[in-house]
Amino acid sequence: MNLREKVEHLLPAWRRWYPSLFDAAADLGVIRARVCPPDALLLSNRHAHIQRAAEEAHREKWGGGPAEE
Repeated sequence: MNLREKVEHLLPAWRRWYPSLFDAAADLGVIRARVCPPDALLLSNRHAHIQRAAEEAHREKWGGGPAEE
């Protein structure tokens, strides 16, 4: 079920009450904001985490040790 379908399931006439799908979804509890530290918002930090996770997944699947620098 996508976001619009979830909101319409909970409140079929959501367009009467809310200016946007996201406002309705937030009020209905379908989506929630997460509090995170400010440095987590930097793209360089997020990309580094994604790169590490991809490398770990690759090692788990295909073997090998950590990359040598």
